[in-house]
Amino acid sequence: MTGNRLTSWAFADAYGGETADSAVHVALAWARDRARDSGLRPVSDGTGAALRLLAAATGAKAVAEIGTGTGVSGLHLLHGMRPDGVLTTVDVEPECQQFAREAFRAAGFATNRARFIPGKALDVLPRLADGGYDLVFCDSDRLEYGLYLDECLRLLRPGGLICFEGVFADGRTVDSGAQPEEVLALRELLRTVRDSEALLPSLLPVGDGLLCAVPRGA
Repeated sequence: MTGNRLTSWAFADAYGGETADSAVHVALAWARDRARDSGLRPVSDGTGAALRLLAAATGAKAVAEIGTGTGVSGLHLLHGMRPDGVLTTVDVEPECQQFAREAFRAAGFATNRARFIPGKALDVLPRLADGGYDLVFCDSDRLEYGLYLDECLRLLRPGGLICFEGVFADGRTVDSGAQPEEVLALRELLRTVRDSEALLPSLLPVGDGLLCAVPRGA
C-alpha cells in the first residue's frame, strides 16, 4: 500500500471527528481521558463521525448501544440523533457507565436522553423491545458478536441499521497467520453478514473497522 493511501486513510479517519459544539467537544476529550485511564479503547474520531452521520441519516429516535465504555461513542450517537431521541446503552461495568453519565451531562444532554442498563449483553438484549430501535451499535465482546446478530436484527424497526465496531482487529482479520479465537469469530461474522440474502452490508474503513448492515426490503 502506498504512503499516499495510508495518509489519505488517516486523514479520512480524522476528518469530521471533532464537533463544532464546544460542550460536546470538551466532553469527548474528557471521556477519552477516562477511557485511557480505565484501559479501554474508545472509538476513533472517524468512527465517531460515521456513527453521528448514520444516526442523523436514519433520523434515529431510539438507539441501542452494546458497550457503553466511558461514553465516547454515545456522545457521537446522541449528537446525531433527533433532539427527542433516547440512547439505551448496555455495559457490564457500572463504573464506566457513571463516567458516561457525567460526559453526557457535561455535553448538555438531558438525563432523559440516555437509559443506562448494567449487565451482560446476552442477558439484556432479549429484554429489549422487538422493532423498537432505529440503530443498534455493538462495541463489546468480539467473541459474542455472532450471538448478538440475530438479537440485534430483531430490535430493528423497518429501515433500521446495525453496526459492529472493531472488525479489523488491528489488521488481524486479513492476516493469513494463526489467529486467536476472537479474530476467528470476527471473520465468521463478516462472512455471515456478507453472505446473508437478508442483509445489505458495507464495511467502512474507519477506526478499527465498522461493519454496517440494513435488512433487505426494510
